[in-house]
Amino acid sequence: MLPFSKIIPATMLALMVSPALAETITLTGTGVVRAVPDMATINTGVTTQAETALEALDANSEAMADLVSALREAGLEDRDIQTSDFTVTPQYVYSDQRDDSGYTLPPEIQGYQVSNSVTIIVRDLEGLGSVLDRAVTVGANTINGISFDVEDASELETKARELAVADAIAKAETYAVAADFTLGSIESIREADQQMPPQPMYRAAMAEMAADSSVPVEAGELAFSVTTTISWSIENDQE
Repeated sequence: MLPFSKIIPATMLALMVSPALAETITLTGTGVVRAVPDMATINTGVTTQAETALEALDANSEAMADLVSALREAGLEDRDIQTSDFTVTPQYVYSDQRDDSGYTLPPEIQGYQVSNSVTIIVRDLEGLGSVLDRAVTVGANTINGISFDVEDASELETKARELAVADAIAKAETYAVAADFTLGSIESIREADQQMPPQPMYRAAMAEMAADSSVPVEAGELAFSVTTTISWSIENDQE
């Protein structure tokens, strides 16, 4: 065990170093900008079943051709229609019967299922309800949700950054007054990685995108959020 005289210098050293660690202040600001979306992404398609894989495929191909044709007639461009999934899956029938050795009999193939889907982008939200109606009418029996977005979000993200910086500065100025110190120069600015897509922020009253359509659609709002962390040097006014 070290003698007491050896411990004192280490303690004094810690006390001498700790004030230097407090010569900066780091705060985080958040900026949020809300906007009405101007485009929608939909995944839709056709699932068919038949006794043979070929029969299921033929039926599916015919239905998908009708679906894609209907989407083009609804005003969608080729760039906004993209095949996103295609599967051929055997359909099994399971039995509780056992063989002479007591083992459960293996499942038998009863038929085949073919699924084909496309991801489409609708850039005219006023016609979104009509697009969905057309798709279902010609045979689309799979719709895997709708997501809304803003095609060009650069200005919204810039505004969110400005708000985030202003939020961090306001916090820093509040602390400076309360703790009686002066903010110095900015030492660093860091923006948190934006991992999540813009989140829908639904309003109490949302207009239907297509009042004359049999498929009413409500777009709501999107929230674009940016988080910024800023560090300042500080000067103690009491010294």
